[in-house]
This record gives sequence, structure tokens and C-alpha cells, in this order.
Amino acid sequence: MKLSEFRNALATLSELRIQQPDGDYVPQHFHITEAGLNTKHYVDCGGTIRNEKSLSIQLWVANDVQHRLSPQKLLGILGIAQPLFGNDDLDVDVEYQTDTVGRYGIEFADGTFRLTPTYTNCLALDRCGIPDHEYMQQEYVQTAKRKIKLSELQTAAAPSCDPSSGCCS
Repeated sequence: MKLSEFRNALATLSELRIQQPDGDYVPQHFHITEAGLNTKHYVDCGGTIRNEKSLSIQLWVANDVQHRLSPQKLLGILGIAQPLFGNDDLDVDVEYQTDTVGRYGIEFADGTFRLTPTYTNCLALDRCGIPDHEYMQQEYVQTAKRKIKLSELQTAAAPSCDPSSGCCS
């Protein structure tokens, strides 16, 4: 979700509801502890230099169960953070603590924000020799959502990367 879409959605709400990927809701007494610009300047496994920017919002839950953050207050926090990202319409990422700090995308539907899983990806598929990338990515996403037995793992063939392909070197 882009920042402009996030702001537009906030402007329509009287209360904030955030649903996690597993269907549970973030407790309504959450706080926003950070709203800032994340930049990532890196080299992918194919040798291409890349630069990514996003707006990161960090959620935190304390024991002050009467606390409620209004959509208008969150819009105010975004206004204070505006100098960090200027007029860029950045993607919005959400950090939220479950078993570990997770990084999620976010979408909005039916008056509720939903945290969406994020995935790693190879950005140099042409150099790694991975066929049918979209099929492989779809298969990965489906596997990530499905619970399987350990006995099934022993018979499943995992994709591999040939060390001589130039992938990951």
C-alpha cells in the first residue's frame, strides 16, 4: 500500500483495527513507536546495485489497555514524519512483534487494515538459471501457508542452485 492510500484510508475511519496474517487482531491498545524512512542500498546476487525506500511504521503493545490511538492521531504522526520522506509516495511497511519483530506489508478493506506477509526473492533470476520463476514463487507462497509433516519433507525435492551458475557469487 502506498502512503497516499494509507492516508486516504485513515481519513475514513473513526477507530483503528489491524488484523494479522493469521486472522488475530493487534490489540487495540497498541502504540506507534516509530514512523520513519527506511532505505536499503545494496548489491543483489547478480551484481546490480539497488536502492529502495519505504515508510516504516512500528507497532508496540504495552500493558496500558485503556490506550487507543485514533486514526486522526496517526495522521498527525505521519505529518510530523513528513520531512523524512518529502513528497515521495512510498510503500508502507509495518513492523510488529510476535515471536520476533516481523516486517509486513499492509492493505485496507472493509474498514480494517490487514498486515500482509513479505517474502524474500532472487532479483537476478536470469543469472541463477531458475526456470518458471512465477510458478516457483507461487509454489513457495503456497508451501509457506500450508502445514506439512516432517515425513513429507524427506521426500520433497528442494530446488537447488548450481555453484557454477554464477548465482550467489
